[in-house]
Amino acid sequence: MTIQRQNPPSLHPTPGYHHVTSVDARRTVHLAGQCPLSPDGKVVPGDVLAQVDQIVANTEAALAHAGATPEDVVRTVIYVATSDRPTLGAVWERFVNSPIAAAFTTASTLVGVTCLGFSDQVVELDVTAALA
Repeated sequence: MTIQRQNPPSLHPTPGYHHVTSVDARRTVHLAGQCPLSPDGKVVPGDVLAQVDQIVANTEAALAHAGATPEDVVRTVIYVATSDRPTLGAVWERFVNSPIAAAFTTASTLVGVTCLGFSDQVVELDVTAALA
């Protein structure tokens, strides 16, 4: 299986992600939105970056369970309950410098939203991977 990540020359440069990701895959893996929940089902204490760290750990576990790695990811969407651009930037930087950083070299979107599903939750990650 080959995953092609491309930036068409007529589109703006990106900070690490690619505008277009294409893949010929035999199996796709769609993770439920990964939330900042600890194994006991509670939102982790701390700031937005602590939530990102828990989401990274949860995403690693979910991908591994499916037999996938961050390198197999073909699409991510990050939701952050804020309109504060520095917070959005900090979340992006934390993800792209995390153990799942390779997942964000693909087609990726970062969105500020009004709220998320759990009380005190400010970050959620949507992931799609493709496998041979």
